[in-house]
Amino acid sequence: MSINSIGLETKKTKVIADELNTLLANFQIYYQNLRGIHWNIKGKRFFELHPKFEELYTDANLKVDEIAERILTLGQTPLHTFEDYTKAAKVPVGKNISEDEKAVQLIVDSLSELLKIERAILDVSDDANDEGTNSMMSDFITEQEKTVWMMKAWLGEII
Repeated sequence: MSINSIGLETKKTKVIADELNTLLANFQIYYQNLRGIHWNIKGKRFFELHPKFEELYTDANLKVDEIAERILTLGQTPLHTFEDYTKAAKVPVGKNISEDEKAVQLIVDSLSELLKIERAILDVSDDANDEGTNSMMSDFITEQEKTVWMMKAWLGEII
C-alpha cells in the first residue's frame, strides 16, 4: 500500500480526485449558468435577482478554485478545458434564460445535481479517511441545501 505525503492511500486519493474532477466540471457549468442568468434576467424582479445571481456566481467561482486546489493537494491534475467539463456534465445547461422562475428553477436543478455528486464524494472520502475532502463536501452540502430551500421557498414550493 502506497501512502502519499499527506498520509492517505494513493490508490484511494486517485478515486477521490476523479470524483472531485466530476464535481469541478459540473461546478464550472453551474458557474456559467449563473453568469448567463445574471446577464440575461429581465422583468419586475430584476433588481432582486440580478445581485443574488452575482452573489451565487462569485461563491461558485471560489468553490471551483477550492475544488481544483483539493485535487492538486491529492496529487492529481484538475480538469481545465470546456471540452472536459461538457463531457462530465450532469448539471443542466441553461441557455438564454431570462424569466425569473425559470432562472431560479435552473439553480435548484443544478444544486440538486451538485448535491448528489458531493454526497458520493463524501462516501469515498470517508472510506479513505480523507478529512480534508470530507470537511469541504460537508461545508458545500450545508450551504447548498440552504440555498435550495430558499430558492424553493421563493418559487412557492415545499422542499
